[in-house]
Amino acid sequence: MKAIVFAAILAVAAASYINVGDNFNVVIGKETLVNVDVKVRELCILKLLNHILQPTIYEDIREVAREYVLEENTEKYLKTDVVKEFINMFKMGMLPRGEIFVHTNTLHLDQAVKVFRVLYFAKDFDYFMKTACWLRERINGGMFVYALTAAVFHRTDCTGITLPAPYEIYPYFFVDSHVINKAFIMKMTKAVTDPVVANYYGIKVTDKNLVVIDWRKGVRHALTQEEQMTYFTEDIDLNTYMYYLHMNYPFWMTNEMYGLNKERRGEIVMYSNLQLLARYRLERLGRNMCDIKPLMFNQPLKYGYWPKIRLHTGDEMPVRYNNMIVVTDENLKLKRLLDDVERMLRDGILTGKIERRDGTVIHLKKAEDAEMLARLILGGVRLVGDDAKVIHLTHLLRKILSYSQYNMNKYTYVPTALDMYTTCLRDPVFWMIMKRVTNTFVMFKDLLPKYTHEELDFPGVKVEHITTDKLVTFMDEYDVDITNALYLDQNEIHKKHSDMIYVARMRRLNHHPFKVNIDVVSDKSVDAVVRIFLGPKFDCLGRLINLNDKRLDMVEIDSFLYKLETGKNTIVRNSLEMHGVIEQRPWIRNIWDKTFDNSGSGFKTVASWWYKTRHGFPHRLLLPLGRQGGLPLQLYVIVSPVRTGMVLPTIDMNTMKERHACRFTVCFDTMPLGFPFDRQIDMTYFFTNNMKFTDVMVYRKDLSTMSNTSKNIDTSNMVMKKDDLTYLDSDMLMHRTYKDVMMMSSDNMLRM
Repeated sequence: MKAIVFAAILAVAAASYINVGDNFNVVIGKETLVNVDVKVRELCILKLLNHILQPTIYEDIREVAREYVLEENTEKYLKTDVVKEFINMFKMGMLPRGEIFVHTNTLHLDQAVKVFRVLYFAKDFDYFMKTACWLRERINGGMFVYALTAAVFHRTDCTGITLPAPYEIYPYFFVDSHVINKAFIMKMTKAVTDPVVANYYGIKVTDKNLVVIDWRKGVRHALTQEEQMTYFTEDIDLNTYMYYLHMNYPFWMTNEMYGLNKERRGEIVMYSNLQLLARYRLERLGRNMCDIKPLMFNQPLKYGYWPKIRLHTGDEMPVRYNNMIVVTDENLKLKRLLDDVERMLRDGILTGKIERRDGTVIHLKKAEDAEMLARLILGGVRLVGDDAKVIHLTHLLRKILSYSQYNMNKYTYVPTALDMYTTCLRDPVFWMIMKRVTNTFVMFKDLLPKYTHEELDFPGVKVEHITTDKLVTFMDEYDVDITNALYLDQNEIHKKHSDMIYVARMRRLNHHPFKVNIDVVSDKSVDAVVRIFLGPKFDCLGRLINLNDKRLDMVEIDSFLYKLETGKNTIVRNSLEMHGVIEQRPWIRNIWDKTFDNSGSGFKTVASWWYKTRHGFPHRLLLPLGRQGGLPLQLYVIVSPVRTGMVLPTIDMNTMKERHACRFTVCFDTMPLGFPFDRQIDMTYFFTNNMKFTDVMVYRKDLSTMSNTSKNIDTSNMVMKKDDLTYLDSDMLMHRTYKDVMMMSSDNMLRM
């Protein structure tokens, strides 16, 4: 069977990311892929995702795609109906290859869900791969990446597989257009061999066939003051976190089809949105900016956004200008629908129930009802037969802000930044959308009874001291591999790899690793849950913030189980080991190096933190960018007893452990996420011995005071660019001639 070829020449895949030589071939003596090592499975997936904008460059994938007949193998799937539904849809016509797949387009998403089901319900990994090869050669590339990524996240036989970061698969959504344009110039003109041309564009070419394009070159024009936050909102890892949050908990994965009724999916996604808002609030405080307001329609939208993203079709993501009138004749129907949905939800919260169309009643009175409410708001509860047809407040708001109502659910649709999970955080208005959507959930929480003293207290346990290392943040540099944004020529296709590696050198927020030391005294040996929060002390005007006013701004940076011993316990938590936090996502080129041993004898096992979880908050974004004199914040620690089956008794934690890596406390505690700040606080009895606040300062280290940070950047003829809002003034360096400097000095003298 020629499908064996697919497994036999897997090692060729390595050459697509890094030139490893002809002696690197590995022959795997297996007739199927059912029992192969996880690293072999990983290589299969990586081949499928390589250069997704072109037909596959691997003959083994093409052979499997030609020989496998999907409609004749319906018995190879756990649900035969999903294959029949897909085939019927495929014959009717799908999103054409080459078009942009839009995450929130109803027509696109409906087709993607059917593709996902075929992959998800394949009986074993062998038929999963055959199906994937068949799809790779026949459907839209963006839709294929979306469905395959979701399938890898949720199939048990894909556990441990490392996926390329989305910014390596499709760099267009993450990298400014001028950077990719320069990469095209260098490739098309073969200018990498001409040092004069490379220097003309400010591009560095190394002797290792590496083309480095500095993201900072050129003047960055800003539409609003909000763009001084782009170092955070446009961070590629933060946007990857948002995308993977959706991949982990797709709203269209409903109870009826996938059996998810015993998971805290809705609560996790809602709490993740609340935590993103809290983290954004801290970042704004560091820039002396006040909190954002929820999106409103009774006045023009003050903040515009210029994405500076060009898609592979050549289309630019639309620009939204300042002071845009939101509600028009074209979207009035959507606005009325939004009003009706919000009214239904708020009335349901106030009355304690919502009656569905089929006569069933959704109760919204108790703490455990938060899960159903979150799914109602964010699209996890199906109202009609189609899984994609659900209430989703965020999607409704996105559609109202769309640039074109007439093309919204058509095949040819140029997305806005709001339309894609990979780009929505870049737009300042999306944070206003999140604020409006989460306010409905917060309204429900505010109507719940306040936590009693007994629920807050842990008798016999006292938190005595909290200390930390010096908290230091800085802006460092990182190279993003954008080679997959460029097309391979015939010679490169034959060699299965690009002749040059193209990277974009970007600026990003980072901090030194730190430790939190907690001294706890206990009068007994007992299991405990430790939660650590970081929050503001003063508001943007320098006023001390009331605890009730800042409870939604507390960022949960760590939560974990701990065995307390009788007497004094010193708990030390390294920031690199904090729960739900991941380090830098590895370059796929580096994954190839670690997957094979140097002797050529085959695969080796890689023990790494990376394989524990795919979805985690970036470690380097735990702390907001500080100030040179220090940004005053507060650290809060609460040590609580382990509570299972008490506050949320309907949740099956074993199911959570099987399906997903643990997020927050969902795998070892059933208290509501955000405890004890998720409800209104009664200050008269809130403070107990098992909790403690402490003041901390977050400092900033400038580029000029750092060593070995500027990665061979020549700063001898650079001066500060003071009118740019994208980065800190002291970090934004631009090439200037002596004449430019003198002209700027003259202008300054005239203004005095």
